[in-house]
Amino acid sequence: MAEQPDTTFAADDDVPIAYMARTRAYYQAIGYDAPYRWAHHVGAPFQPLTKPLAQSRVALITTAAPYDPAKGDQGPGAPYNGGAKFYQVYAGDTASDHDLRISHIAYDRVHTTATDSGTWFPLPRLRRLANEGRFQLAPNFFGAPTNRSHRVTIDTDAPEILARCQADNVDAAVLVPNCPVCHQTVSLVARHLEANGIATVVMGCAKDIVEHAAVPRFLFSDFPLGNSAGKPHDDASQAFTLELALRVLENTPAAQTTVQSPLRWRDDPSWKRDYNNVANLSPEDLARRRADFDAQKQRAREVRDTVN
Repeated sequence: MAEQPDTTFAADDDVPIAYMARTRAYYQAIGYDAPYRWAHHVGAPFQPLTKPLAQSRVALITTAAPYDPAKGDQGPGAPYNGGAKFYQVYAGDTASDHDLRISHIAYDRVHTTATDSGTWFPLPRLRRLANEGRFQLAPNFFGAPTNRSHRVTIDTDAPEILARCQADNVDAAVLVPNCPVCHQTVSLVARHLEANGIATVVMGCAKDIVEHAAVPRFLFSDFPLGNSAGKPHDDASQAFTLELALRVLENTPAAQTTVQSPLRWRDDPSWKRDYNNVANLSPEDLARRRADFDAQKQRAREVRDTVN
Protein backbone atom coordinates (compact mmCIF):
# COMPACT_ATOMS: atom_id res chain seq x y z
CA MET A 1 0.00 0.00 0.00
CA ALA A 2 1.28 3.46 -0.91
CA GLU A 3 2.26 5.70 2.00
CA GLN A 4 -0.50 8.17 2.81
CA PRO A 5 0.41 11.88 2.69
CA ASP A 6 0.64 13.79 5.96
CA THR A 7 -2.36 16.14 6.06
CA THR A 8 -1.57 17.62 9.49
CA PHE A 9 -1.10 21.39 9.44
CA ALA A 10 2.25 22.73 10.57
CA ALA A 11 2.57 25.24 13.40
CA ASP A 12 1.91 28.82 12.34
CA ASP A 13 5.48 29.87 13.16
CA ASP A 14 7.06 26.97 11.30
CA VAL A 15 8.06 29.22 8.40
CA PRO A 16 11.41 30.61 7.24
CA ILE A 17 12.75 33.29 9.59
CA ALA A 18 12.19 36.85 8.37
CA TYR A 19 15.79 37.91 8.87
CA MET A 20 15.49 41.37 7.34
CA ALA A 21 12.62 42.34 9.64
CA ARG A 22 14.19 40.57 12.62
CA THR A 23 17.56 42.33 12.27
CA ARG A 24 15.94 45.69 11.54
CA ALA A 25 13.96 45.49 14.79
CA TYR A 26 17.00 44.24 16.70
CA TYR A 27 19.32 47.07 15.69
CA GLN A 28 16.61 49.64 16.32
CA ALA A 29 16.12 48.16 19.80
CA ILE A 30 19.82 48.48 20.67
CA GLY A 31 19.84 52.10 19.56
CA TYR A 32 20.54 52.34 15.84
CA ASP A 33 17.82 54.51 14.28
CA ALA A 34 18.66 54.36 10.57
CA PRO A 35 17.28 51.07 9.16
CA TYR A 36 19.65 49.13 6.94
CA ARG A 37 18.64 48.96 3.30
CA TRP A 38 19.00 45.42 2.00
CA ALA A 39 19.95 44.89 -1.64
CA HIS A 40 16.81 44.48 -3.72
CA HIS A 41 16.36 43.43 -7.35
CA VAL A 42 13.28 42.31 -9.24
CA GLY A 43 15.14 40.33 -11.89
CA ALA A 44 18.34 38.29 -12.11
CA PRO A 45 20.87 37.42 -14.81
CA PHE A 46 20.98 33.77 -15.82
CA GLN A 47 23.76 31.70 -17.34
CA PRO A 48 22.93 28.05 -18.11
CA LEU A 49 25.77 25.58 -17.90
CA THR A 50 27.42 25.49 -21.32
CA LYS A 51 28.62 21.89 -20.92
CA PRO A 52 27.72 18.86 -18.82
CA LEU A 53 28.57 19.28 -15.15
CA ALA A 54 31.10 16.43 -15.37
CA GLN A 55 33.06 18.56 -17.86
CA SER A 56 32.59 21.83 -15.95
CA ARG A 57 35.13 23.43 -13.66
CA VAL A 58 33.46 24.43 -10.38
CA ALA A 59 34.71 26.96 -7.83
CA LEU A 60 33.75 27.31 -4.17
CA ILE A 61 33.13 30.78 -2.73
CA THR A 62 32.92 31.17 1.05
CA THR A 63 32.45 33.92 3.63
CA ALA A 64 34.41 31.99 6.28
CA ALA A 65 37.73 33.41 7.48
CA PRO A 66 41.14 31.73 7.74
CA TYR A 67 41.95 30.97 11.37
CA ASP A 68 44.59 33.27 12.86
CA PRO A 69 45.56 32.53 16.49
CA ALA A 70 46.66 36.15 16.91
CA LYS A 71 43.09 37.38 16.46
CA GLY A 72 41.52 36.09 19.66
CA ASP A 73 38.91 33.42 20.27
CA GLN A 74 37.65 31.94 16.99
CA GLY A 75 36.77 28.48 18.26
CA PRO A 76 33.44 26.68 18.57
CA GLY A 77 30.86 28.88 20.26
CA ALA A 78 33.19 31.89 20.37
CA PRO A 79 31.49 35.26 20.84
CA TYR A 80 31.25 37.54 17.81
CA ASN A 81 34.85 38.52 17.03
CA GLY A 82 35.17 41.63 14.88
CA GLY A 83 38.94 41.33 15.00
CA ALA A 84 38.80 38.15 12.91
CA LYS A 85 37.10 39.84 9.94
CA PHE A 86 38.76 40.07 6.54
CA TYR A 87 38.28 42.89 4.06
CA GLN A 88 39.91 41.68 0.87
CA VAL A 89 39.15 38.73 -1.39
CA TYR A 90 41.50 35.84 -0.71
CA ALA A 91 42.21 32.50 -2.39
CA GLY A 92 43.12 29.04 -1.15
CA ASP A 93 44.43 25.88 -2.79
CA THR A 94 41.57 23.38 -3.16
CA ALA A 95 44.01 20.44 -3.09
CA SER A 96 44.82 21.21 0.57
CA ASP A 97 42.79 21.31 3.77
CA HIS A 98 42.13 24.67 5.41
CA ASP A 99 41.03 25.83 8.86
CA LEU A 100 38.30 28.36 8.14
CA ARG A 101 36.05 29.68 10.89
CA ILE A 102 32.99 31.90 11.34
CA SER A 103 33.51 33.73 14.65
CA HIS A 104 33.71 37.02 12.74
CA ILE A 105 30.06 36.92 11.68
CA ALA A 106 26.59 36.69 13.24
CA TYR A 107 25.73 33.02 12.80
CA ASP A 108 23.17 31.43 15.13
CA ARG A 109 25.16 30.97 18.34
CA VAL A 110 22.16 29.66 20.27
CA HIS A 111 21.30 26.64 18.14
CA THR A 112 24.64 25.76 16.58
CA THR A 113 28.15 25.87 18.01
CA ALA A 114 30.38 25.87 14.90
CA THR A 115 32.06 22.58 15.78
CA ASP A 116 31.93 21.15 12.24
CA SER A 117 33.32 23.22 9.38
CA GLY A 118 31.59 20.88 6.94
CA THR A 119 28.42 22.87 7.59
CA TRP A 120 29.92 26.09 6.22
CA PHE A 121 32.94 25.06 4.15
CA PRO A 122 32.25 21.93 2.07
CA LEU A 123 35.63 21.81 0.33
CA PRO A 124 36.58 18.25 1.42
CA ARG A 125 33.25 16.91 0.13
CA LEU A 126 33.60 18.85 -3.13
CA ARG A 127 37.08 17.42 -3.56
CA ARG A 128 35.78 13.88 -3.08
CA LEU A 129 33.02 14.39 -5.63
CA ALA A 130 35.51 15.84 -8.11
CA ASN A 131 37.74 12.81 -7.63
CA GLU A 132 34.71 10.64 -8.42
CA GLY A 133 34.17 12.53 -11.69
CA ARG A 134 31.03 14.49 -10.69
CA PHE A 135 32.72 17.71 -11.91
CA GLN A 136 36.15 19.29 -12.16
CA LEU A 137 37.19 21.27 -9.08
CA ALA A 138 38.81 24.65 -9.70
CA PRO A 139 42.37 24.96 -8.37
CA ASN A 140 41.40 27.73 -5.95
CA PHE A 141 38.49 28.60 -3.69
CA PHE A 142 37.76 32.25 -2.89
CA GLY A 143 36.84 34.16 0.25
CA ALA A 144 34.24 36.91 -0.16
CA PRO A 145 34.41 39.66 2.47
CA THR A 146 31.15 40.12 4.36
CA ASN A 147 30.54 43.79 3.69
CA ARG A 148 27.47 45.81 4.64
CA SER A 149 28.30 48.21 1.80
CA HIS A 150 26.54 47.20 -1.41
CA ARG A 151 28.87 49.49 -3.34
CA VAL A 152 32.05 47.84 -2.09
CA THR A 153 30.70 44.37 -2.83
CA ILE A 154 29.43 45.29 -6.30
CA ASP A 155 32.28 47.56 -7.38
CA THR A 156 35.29 45.92 -5.72
CA ASP A 157 34.82 42.41 -4.34
CA ALA A 158 32.54 40.86 -6.97
CA PRO A 159 34.75 42.00 -9.89
CA GLU A 160 37.82 40.68 -8.06
CA ILE A 161 36.20 37.28 -7.58
CA LEU A 162 35.10 37.25 -11.22
CA ALA A 163 38.65 38.01 -12.38
CA ARG A 164 40.04 35.20 -10.25
CA CYS A 165 37.39 32.77 -11.49
CA GLN A 166 38.15 33.71 -15.09
CA ALA A 167 41.87 33.21 -14.48
CA ASP A 168 41.04 29.68 -13.25
CA ASN A 169 38.76 29.02 -16.26
CA VAL A 170 35.77 28.47 -13.96
CA ASP A 171 32.45 27.45 -15.53
CA ALA A 172 30.31 27.44 -12.37
CA ALA A 173 30.45 28.44 -8.72
CA VAL A 174 28.93 27.19 -5.49
CA LEU A 175 28.51 30.02 -2.96
CA VAL A 176 28.09 29.28 0.77
CA PRO A 177 27.14 32.16 3.12
CA ASN A 178 26.62 32.16 6.89
CA CYS A 179 25.27 35.34 8.52
CA PRO A 180 22.50 37.64 7.21
CA VAL A 181 24.94 40.04 5.51
CA CYS A 182 26.90 37.07 4.15
CA HIS A 183 23.76 35.98 2.32
CA GLN A 184 23.49 39.40 0.72
CA THR A 185 27.19 39.42 -0.17
CA VAL A 186 27.17 36.09 -1.99
CA SER A 187 23.90 36.99 -3.72
CA LEU A 188 25.49 40.10 -5.21
CA VAL A 189 28.60 38.12 -6.17
CA ALA A 190 26.45 35.41 -7.80
CA ARG A 191 24.61 38.03 -9.83
CA HIS A 192 27.90 39.48 -11.06
CA LEU A 193 29.36 36.10 -11.98
CA GLU A 194 26.18 35.08 -13.75
CA ALA A 195 26.07 38.32 -15.75
CA ASN A 196 29.59 37.51 -16.95
CA GLY A 197 29.03 33.93 -18.08
CA ILE A 198 29.59 31.83 -14.93
CA ALA A 199 26.68 29.73 -13.67
CA THR A 200 26.07 29.84 -9.92
CA VAL A 201 24.13 28.26 -7.09
CA VAL A 202 23.78 29.80 -3.64
CA MET A 203 23.42 27.38 -0.70
CA GLY A 204 21.87 29.28 2.18
CA CYS A 205 19.58 29.56 5.20
CA ALA A 206 18.29 33.17 4.90
CA LYS A 207 15.56 32.81 2.29
CA ASP A 208 14.19 36.35 2.47
CA ILE A 209 17.58 38.03 2.00
CA VAL A 210 18.65 35.92 -0.98
CA GLU A 211 15.30 36.21 -2.75
CA HIS A 212 15.19 39.98 -2.05
CA ALA A 213 18.53 40.34 -3.82
CA ALA A 214 17.31 38.03 -6.63
CA VAL A 215 19.78 35.32 -7.57
CA PRO A 216 19.73 32.86 -10.46
CA ARG A 217 19.66 29.63 -8.40
CA PHE A 218 19.15 29.15 -4.68
CA LEU A 219 19.08 26.02 -2.53
CA PHE A 220 17.34 26.95 0.72
CA SER A 221 17.93 24.90 3.86
CA ASP A 222 15.64 25.88 6.74
CA PHE A 223 18.45 25.56 9.29
CA PRO A 224 20.02 27.99 11.78
CA LEU A 225 22.54 30.37 10.24
CA GLY A 226 25.96 28.77 9.91
CA ASN A 227 24.65 25.50 8.48
CA SER A 228 24.19 26.28 4.78
CA ALA A 229 25.99 23.08 3.77
CA GLY A 230 24.08 20.69 6.06
CA LYS A 231 23.70 19.63 9.67
CA PRO A 232 26.82 19.43 11.86
CA HIS A 233 28.36 15.99 12.33
CA ASP A 234 25.75 14.53 9.99
CA ASP A 235 27.46 13.08 6.95
CA ALA A 236 24.21 12.11 5.25
CA SER A 237 22.75 15.60 5.64
CA GLN A 238 25.85 17.27 4.23
CA ALA A 239 26.09 14.83 1.33
CA PHE A 240 22.42 15.26 0.46
CA THR A 241 22.59 19.07 0.69
CA LEU A 242 25.58 19.37 -1.61
CA GLU A 243 24.20 16.89 -4.14
CA LEU A 244 20.90 18.78 -4.18
CA ALA A 245 22.77 22.04 -4.80
CA LEU A 246 24.57 20.47 -7.75
CA ARG A 247 21.28 19.26 -9.19
CA VAL A 248 19.90 22.79 -8.87
CA LEU A 249 22.98 24.04 -10.70
CA GLU A 250 22.46 21.50 -13.49
CA ASN A 251 18.71 21.60 -13.95
CA THR A 252 17.34 25.05 -13.10
CA PRO A 253 15.31 26.25 -16.11
CA ALA A 254 15.29 30.00 -15.41
CA ALA A 255 16.56 32.73 -13.10
CA GLN A 256 15.21 33.26 -9.58
CA THR A 257 14.60 29.58 -8.97
CA THR A 258 14.51 28.57 -5.30
CA VAL A 259 14.55 24.91 -4.29
CA GLN A 260 13.84 24.13 -0.64
CA SER A 261 15.61 21.20 0.94
CA PRO A 262 13.18 18.70 2.49
CA LEU A 263 15.52 18.25 5.47
CA ARG A 264 14.39 19.70 8.79
CA TRP A 265 16.63 20.97 11.58
CA ARG A 266 14.30 19.27 14.04
CA ASP A 267 10.59 18.60 14.33
CA ASP A 268 10.08 21.32 16.96
CA PRO A 269 10.29 24.70 15.15
CA SER A 270 10.74 26.73 18.35
CA TRP A 271 14.41 27.41 17.48
CA LYS A 272 13.18 29.89 14.89
CA ARG A 273 11.94 32.24 17.62
CA ASP A 274 15.34 33.02 19.08
CA TYR A 275 17.70 34.65 16.58
CA ASN A 276 18.04 38.37 17.49
CA ASN A 277 14.42 38.40 18.65
CA VAL A 278 13.89 41.55 20.74
CA ALA A 279 10.75 40.04 22.27
CA ASN A 280 13.02 37.63 24.13
CA LEU A 281 15.53 40.24 25.37
CA SER A 282 15.37 42.39 28.50
CA PRO A 283 16.50 46.05 28.59
CA GLU A 284 19.68 44.85 30.33
CA ASP A 285 20.30 42.31 27.55
CA LEU A 286 19.86 45.00 24.92
CA ALA A 287 22.20 47.41 26.70
CA ARG A 288 24.86 44.72 27.04
CA ARG A 289 24.52 43.74 23.40
CA ARG A 290 24.87 47.39 22.32
CA ALA A 291 28.07 47.75 24.34
CA ASP A 292 29.46 44.49 22.95
CA PHE A 293 28.53 45.44 19.40
CA ASP A 294 30.19 48.86 19.68
CA ALA A 295 33.36 47.25 21.02
CA GLN A 296 33.48 44.73 18.19
CA LYS A 297 32.78 47.43 15.60
CA GLN A 298 35.81 49.30 16.89
CA ARG A 299 37.95 46.14 16.64
CA ALA A 300 36.74 45.57 13.09
CA ARG A 301 37.43 49.19 12.19
CA GLU A 302 41.01 48.84 13.42
CA VAL A 303 41.48 45.73 11.28
CA ARG A 304 40.03 47.48 8.23
CA ASP A 305 42.22 50.55 8.75
CA THR A 306 45.30 48.33 8.98
CA VAL A 307 44.40 46.61 5.69
CA ASN A 308 43.63 49.86 3.91
